[in-house]
Amino acid sequence: MLTETGRRIALRRDIDFKADGVTLRGWMYKPNKGPKAFPTIIMAHGFSGVKEMGLDQYADVFVKNGFAVLVYDNRCLGSSGGQPRQDIDPTMQMRDYRSAITFAQSQPECNPERIGIWGTSYTGGTVCAVAALDKRVKAVVSQVPFMNGHRNLQQFLPIGAVDDFHQMLDEDRIGRVSGKKSKYVKMCSLDPEEPHVFPGEETYNYIHQFVDNDPKCTWENRVTVRSLEYMIEYDVTGYMKQISPTPLLMIVSEIDTTTPSDIALDLYNLVPGPKDLVVINSNHYGAYTEKFKETSGAASNWFKNHL
Repeated sequence: MLTETGRRIALRRDIDFKADGVTLRGWMYKPNKGPKAFPTIIMAHGFSGVKEMGLDQYADVFVKNGFAVLVYDNRCLGSSGGQPRQDIDPTMQMRDYRSAITFAQSQPECNPERIGIWGTSYTGGTVCAVAALDKRVKAVVSQVPFMNGHRNLQQFLPIGAVDDFHQMLDEDRIGRVSGKKSKYVKMCSLDPEEPHVFPGEETYNYIHQFVDNDPKCTWENRVTVRSLEYMIEYDVTGYMKQISPTPLLMIVSEIDTTTPSDIALDLYNLVPGPKDLVVINSNHYGAYTEKFKETSGAASNWFKNHL
């Protein structure tokens, strides 16, 4: 399959690989010119996101700059396998990145000694943990990252919604203990009275620009309630000092109410280095839209300098 990347043509093929019993599916890109084996970037989307939601655009930029790119859907989402559907487990996503690295190292277009990882929002924190644990990673880019679930939710949830949120988690856990499956809650909604995970128009509008224009879009507007329990437990603080000496680029936004940047900056300051910070003048989703050229360019330059 051919995909345009500016004035160049790159080869993109469908791939799948096993990750702890689950089949993960995605795309492998490579430039049409250059060495037989290219430095390689591995990418997955954030909370509930699927690869068609802009990751192909990042991959095109990276390929144009001489990288092979492996893009895949997280387990239980999009084209990847896994049950129950729409169940988002960040610990398993962290392990799946490592499986993706192993798969990439076996592919002829990938240089196994020059692997970088890129993550955004929920996976922006995940790649920090992966870089700390897996020294096969030679460079990491963490974009508008979700880093600490407890702190994030303290800022994210309206004060009046905290008790109802924890009651929902407790009731779902009671059901699961009795043998029932986790219930579902909407990911986003324009109705403030309807229960959903990410409030406000920013999330809804970002997602629906893809959903409304792509009848084949695999995104679903629901996640398991258990996913929100996992979210509270999510914390990559303890990994940050261990990232070094792997070079870290962190990209944060000035006006981020989805993954508040003060949390990301606190954790960034724990990293001894080498590291660098890019601050964009936008909200969370501006990283993918009006600031795309800036964020994709910064990431591409980071990988060029360190892979």
